[in-house]
Amino acid sequence: MQSSLNYKHLRYFWMVAKTGSIARAAVQLHLTPQSISGQLSEFADTLGVELFRRAGRNLELTDTGRRILGHAEDIFSIGDELLEIVRDQSHTVTRTYRVGCADSVSKLIACRLVAPALGLAEPLRLICREGRLANLLADLAVHRLDLIIADRPMPAHLSVRGYSHLLGESSMAVFATPALAASLAGGFPGCLDMAPMLLPGEDFAIHHRLLQWLGANNLHPRVVGEFDDSAMMKAFGQSGAGVFFAPSVIAHQVCQQYAVIELGRVDALVEHVYAITTERRMSHPATIAISQTARHDLFA
Repeated sequence: MQSSLNYKHLRYFWMVAKTGSIARAAVQLHLTPQSISGQLSEFADTLGVELFRRAGRNLELTDTGRRILGHAEDIFSIGDELLEIVRDQSHTVTRTYRVGCADSVSKLIACRLVAPALGLAEPLRLICREGRLANLLADLAVHRLDLIIADRPMPAHLSVRGYSHLLGESSMAVFATPALAASLAGGFPGCLDMAPMLLPGEDFAIHHRLLQWLGANNLHPRVVGEFDDSAMMKAFGQSGAGVFFAPSVIAHQVCQQYAVIELGRVDALVEHVYAITTERRMSHPATIAISQTARHDLFA
């Protein structure tokens, strides 16, 4: 075993571990699969250990490989911090903070949580990305994101090294345009029976619990639309297409922004909001600001 570590080989190993295959790693690294395969074999031979085992078409880390991956992530994370320090030697360059917001999280909630990060003493340039949680987690794994705001914790089966921090929770409320509300018969929640309804898609953590609640209360709305994006669902709700659900903590903003009224609240339906980071403890000043806003303001 050689006395010094080949960091290029470590980088190749890290990318293969994150993507699950040599072919996908080759695309990310702009190299041929043959080149990466050869370098990976050389790395394993140098260390004298087996790093991967074959699992169908993918590669699966061995126990030793998982331990090495943990150290590799620490090494590359420190390297990224070093580069930021070098770029910011004059202390005049604005640091970048990259946030991913899952489609299933209300943009009103995400905005209220993230906005205080722009008010820190140290200037910060905020980069926001939105998309499906699986895609955002892939970006977090390769340090393209600092934090993800999601409606569920990180799935346990993923090999991504990340930590889920509960920011808060909220009961759900139901909204409709004044004209649609006037056409509904009876009190809440009975007025939802046979009412046109816009449902959150299956990517929403609340989706199945909402369907169970409707069934338990013998409510049979006419589902006219199902949406994977919370903002799109509210936009259709604003047009009068149907009633829709949103967290009650932002009820006032929803009513103002989308010109709707609140029909009622469902305490039995609770939506959770998580911050997913690569940090076991939230130590970045922007991440701390987000956590404090959640605890002392939005979900107080």
